[in-house]
Amino acid sequence: MLKLNIQNETSRLRAVILGTAKSNGPVPKVEDCYDPKSKLHVLAGTYPKEEDMFLEMEAVATVFKKYEVQVYRPNIIENYNQIFSRDIAFVIEDTLIRANILPDRELEYKAIQEVVNQINPAKVVVLPEECHIEGGDVMPWNEYIFIGTYSGADYADFITARTNLAAVKEIQKLFPDKKVKSFELRKSNTNAKENALHLDCCFQPIGKDKAIIHKNGFLNQNEYNWLVAYFGEQNVFEITKEEMYNMNSNVFSISENVIVSEKNFTRLNGWLRNNGFIVEEVPYAEIAKQEGLLRCSTMPLVRD
Repeated sequence: MLKLNIQNETSRLRAVILGTAKSNGPVPKVEDCYDPKSKLHVLAGTYPKEEDMFLEMEAVATVFKKYEVQVYRPNIIENYNQIFSRDIAFVIEDTLIRANILPDRELEYKAIQEVVNQINPAKVVVLPEECHIEGGDVMPWNEYIFIGTYSGADYADFITARTNLAAVKEIQKLFPDKKVKSFELRKSNTNAKENALHLDCCFQPIGKDKAIIHKNGFLNQNEYNWLVAYFGEQNVFEITKEEMYNMNSNVFSISENVIVSEKNFTRLNGWLRNNGFIVEEVPYAEIAKQEGLLRCSTMPLVRD
């Protein structure tokens, strides 16, 4: 049996599902893109090639091996994008919650069934149908669960709005002892620089008491202010619009002092090192073209 344990974003990682870029399929049609950034690269003819993305993901697998992390991979579905394992399910405490994702992505969950079968069935939860949620919006942080959401009346118009208030309420019911705090995110179907697809596209806690954040990703100034006050201004690394677009907040913690980051994140990686972190740099710029990075393509199962 696989005993799940996730209390926060940064405790020592022991087991993780890492997506795969194998048999990733052809370049999508513009109308089939789920986010404005992929659309942009399809139109520009710069959409990432499978072989490049495959090498990027294997670089991450190598880092996990170095730190003796148990790595699970999805079963390969021919010609299908299975990179972003964070979208399809997520773990809080000892419970795996299946995400209610875009219906086209149902197969991705089936591809991790062998892992799910190792978990006590009583600890696998499927939320009611009206609850929309994806793992990129959900961050357990000790006594808190931070959740990115969008509650505008035009929710249905945004393919980039992935988590609704019904899901936030349901998570609060499932974890009554936690403080569930939601944050309204800025959404755009057309402008990737004005779109926070998930909470981890504009914010992520790191270490014991630090965070990476992008102010404009938050619709509500007070919610952004709350986060800065909670972590303390001196502990917050503010990223620019361009850095958010390149996914600087979407790094991944192996432990409180080891962070996997993209090698081109010069400013961030320098700040991390100056603050005592060990930074494991990997190439991930091709995968970033799909508006997802390291956190999006990993689903932690066990942390100490």
